[in-house]
Amino acid sequence: MPAHVKKEAVTEIKSQFSDSENVLLVDYRGLSVKNISALRRKITESGGHFIVYKNTLVAIAMTELALPELGDLLEGPSAFIFTGEDPVAAAKVLKDFSKDHAELELKGGLVQNQVLDSDALTALAALPSREELLAKLLGTLQNPTRGFVYVISGPSRGLVTVLDAAAKKAA
Repeated sequence: MPAHVKKEAVTEIKSQFSDSENVLLVDYRGLSVKNISALRRKITESGGHFIVYKNTLVAIAMTELALPELGDLLEGPSAFIFTGEDPVAAAKVLKDFSKDHAELELKGGLVQNQVLDSDALTALAALPSREELLAKLLGTLQNPTRGFVYVISGPSRGLVTVLDAAAKKAA
């Protein structure tokens, strides 16, 4: 690869790292082109971007951006999944895909400038998604209000019950 092509590739990689908050790495050896295309499609649907770069060029770009070194994660063929705020969605896709395709190996990643190994990436995939966490938070925030409304409506509910019992007794 000529030097000017390598410089352009490093610039592109730096741009990807700058635009993404999180990067997940997988070893895709053994997957067919059809399977890789299916994985790419699923990653894109989850808000990620699947791309393959040379490990040496990624290491250069990360050094120039002063990002933590990925060390052993950059050994062997690597596909990089760049995500925005929510790395959990892409991690779930990778974990689910690897269940059906044993060839896909989760290597690790860089999540909010913290290097993750494969075990940490698997644990990340087990977390609830951002939407699930927001729904749980909303439910937790609504519980005191719901309880307050229930307590306030108690006396009127009791009055209605007494009046209903009196009406049935009179009839």
